[in-house]
Parts: sequence; structure tokens; C-alpha cells
Amino acid sequence: MKQPILVTGGAGYIGSHTCKALASQGFTPVTLDNLSTGHRDFVQWGPLVEGDIDNLALVNQVVQDLRPLAVIHFAGLISVGESVSDPARYYQNNVVGSFHLFEALRSAGVNKIVFSSTAACYGIPETYPVTEASPLLPINPYGCTKLAMEQMLQAYGPAYGCKSVIFRYFNACGADPACQIGEAHEPETHLIPLALDVALGRRKALIVNGQDYATPDGTCIRDYVHVADLAQAHLLAVQHLLQGGESLACNLGLGQGHSVKEVAAAVSQVTGRPLACEFGPRRPGDPPVLVASADVAKSRLGFAAQHSSLDEIVATAWAWHQKRFG
Repeated sequence: MKQPILVTGGAGYIGSHTCKALASQGFTPVTLDNLSTGHRDFVQWGPLVEGDIDNLALVNQVVQDLRPLAVIHFAGLISVGESVSDPARYYQNNVVGSFHLFEALRSAGVNKIVFSSTAACYGIPETYPVTEASPLLPINPYGCTKLAMEQMLQAYGPAYGCKSVIFRYFNACGADPACQIGEAHEPETHLIPLALDVALGRRKALIVNGQDYATPDGTCIRDYVHVADLAQAHLLAVQHLLQGGESLACNLGLGQGHSVKEVAAAVSQVTGRPLACEFGPRRPGDPPVLVASADVAKSRLGFAAQHSSLDEIVATAWAWHQKRFG
């Protein structure tokens, strides 16, 4: 197999876009996914191994057989609310599952890992933009499990010679510009697809949580990054590690944000359809602003967003949404 890269969770949203980016540069992405939230038809650029990272025997077998050049680790549960109501499931899946994966890689001598972490590791930051030096103070079990996985990787480095690139995402959004894959969560909780549901007539109104924040229009501001740009960052990280680069922890964002009202206006403009909004209470733990500094990813990996203007984000998401539901 030509230049195999193991991609756990490669049937998911960001994972599948990353598989496409890897294949475009001559790598063979091999997806390991239990398909609990991923999509079989999103695995288009390499083989699929159906299974769970918590299955130690399976993971050992896959790693021993494949001997990948590197691993990109997306597999994990990601719902903040569910992590609060069922933390045991999150620690079992995210932390124990990742431990099994890292041990299988160590046994096979695979020492290059790109890890999908989250801005939730920062909790509610006190200053903006958020840098990698900002305190890591997660406020929910989801963020805590991701931070525990980061800490495992950072401990494995000096002890076992493991090199890793850790990415703390801000708001992933948009869809493949060629419209082959896109965002497809069940249930959907993300702002842009929820707004597109309203534009398509699948929902009555967009629920805006809070309009009294200390922001220019009273609604939350977030840093939105196109999924194709996130995928490119993962490709750059693999290349960095294969070229002997050192371990890094990087934010992935743009350094600028858009409010909920601005996103809603962009959806209305791009779709050409009015967007009904209803205002609800704030969600507990929602910071008013969450914007990243991506200087480390830019300087160390050469990351440069190409698709992350708000209009392109919404336009690609709209094309995918119409293909999926229209």
C-alpha cells in the first residue's frame, strides 16, 4: 500500500475531508471507524476498517498489518451536553480508547501522531485572542477528556520518542468545495447547518441562545474555519512529522470572529431567503467571545486559510445542504 496513513474517525466530518486532502498528495488514508457517527459513504479515498479504537485486539491487528507512516486521531465523542450527562462514556471512549490506540502504536514502533483536540480545553478564556499559552481549564467532561488525551501524548514524547501535533479546533464549518462530502451530524447542533435548515424550510426558526452578551450586537462571537482548511492543516502536520519536525500544540482558527447574527445574515444573503430567528436564554458556560490566535500553526506549519471567508463557508455548506436535503 502506497504511503499508508491510519485515520481514526475518518468517516466523520473533519476526518473524511482530511482523507481527501491526504489522497490528493499521494498518501493512502486507511479509515478506522465504528460508524456510530461517521458515514460509510464518506470513505471514498482509501479502505475502511470498521471497528472501535476501544477494541485493543483489533487496533493492534490493524496497526501491525498496516505499519502506517503516521496516524491522525479523530475518533472520539464530541457532544458537550452528553459528556455532562454521561461522563463515564466519554472517559471510556475518549481516554481509554486513545490509550489503547497509543499503546498499539508504541508496540508497532509507529511514533508520529496528529491529534484532533478542541478549544474546549481552554474553558472560558479571560483574554482574546486565545493563544497556546492561555490556561487550559476545561469546564466540562468533553474538554477534560480531550485534555487528558493531550497530556498522554505529551508524556509519551520524552518517554517513548513519540512525536505529535495537537490541534485545538475552534469552529469547524463549511463543506467540500466539490460537494462530495459535508457536514452530517445526527442530531445536528452546529449553527450554520441549523440556519440552513431554516432556509430550506426544514425548521421554523433559528434559535439564538442569548442576545445580551457584551459584544457589539449582543450575540456570541466565534472563530469559524472552513473544514477544507482544517484538512489542509492536518496534511501539513503529517508532512511536518515525516520530515523530522518536533512536537507542537497549535490552535486552528483565523484570529477573527463573527457573531451569531452576522452568520444568520450571511446565510440569508447567500441563500437569498429570509431567515426567521427566535431568541432563547444563554447556554450555561458559553463565553461571549471565542477567537483563536493561529500564529503557531502559521509559523511552524505554514498554515494559511484559503476557504474561510464567511461567504465561502456558507456557500459551500449551502451547496452540500441542498444536495443532501433539497
